[in-house]
Amino acid sequence: MNVPNKITLSRICLIPIFIIILSIPFDWGEWHWGVYHLPVTHFVAGIIFLIASLTDWLDGYYARKYNLITNMGKFLDPLADKLLVSAAFILLVQMDLAAAWIVIVIISREFAVTGLRLVAAGEGIVLAASSMGKLKTVSQIGAIALLLFHNFPFVFFNVPVDTIVLYIALILTTWSGIDYFIKNSHVMSESK
Repeated sequence: MNVPNKITLSRICLIPIFIIILSIPFDWGEWHWGVYHLPVTHFVAGIIFLIASLTDWLDGYYARKYNLITNMGKFLDPLADKLLVSAAFILLVQMDLAAAWIVIVIISREFAVTGLRLVAAGEGIVLAASSMGKLKTVSQIGAIALLLFHNFPFVFFNVPVDTIVLYIALILTTWSGIDYFIKNSHVMSESK
């Protein structure tokens, strides 16, 4: 197993730790700055989420730079991304930090695109990620991080940047999904 795949597996291994920290009622206390408060568990989970998200960039960069792209990596990398983002969004709904309907739309798009990629793979076609898909991913990571950190540092300016970025992620996710299906409509029409 090469280094990029090991990095991807480390991201997958961080997901259960992330879930446990947010699911089990650990009493690690809260940090307070005036009216702002942040549960330590949310902070720790946010750091784990950001580290896992960074490994997504790192494994891809390393694989491309050293020509270590493998079929295993092509399978594991998007799987790890979808597991991490889906787990985070579902937990945010459970914690009443994100609206369920937004999360349903975002996760549904991920399932739909994965399904299209599977159909394409069955036909021997590889569908590459688009630049719009990359923007979508960045906006989702930003929204999740801001929600986990309870809008820090923007809370001090009384600007709901976390909510704004969540809606940007919703728009980009929907738009990139529609764009992806339009650009790759031939896959469905040509499938046997």
